[in-house]
Amino acid sequence: METSIVTTKGQIVVPAKMRSKYRIKKGTKVAFIEQNGKLIIQPLDENYFESLAGILGTEGEMLKSLMEDKKREREL
Repeated sequence: METSIVTTKGQIVVPAKMRSKYRIKKGTKVAFIEQNGKLIIQPLDENYFESLAGILGTEGEMLKSLMEDKKREREL
């Protein structure tokens, strides 16, 4: 189990092992998800969006749109 301390600004440090394992680097967006009384930190990377493909029956159109948005963000 890895631990971290919350700063006075509400910030936390993701331990290096976890950053490496989940490919979290500077600029990686994360989602905070509440589930069954637990807080889950989910990196919003390509794998996450691919796992959602087809969930709405849009044949991957939503994924394509999200990936295009992410590409535009990186260019800025």
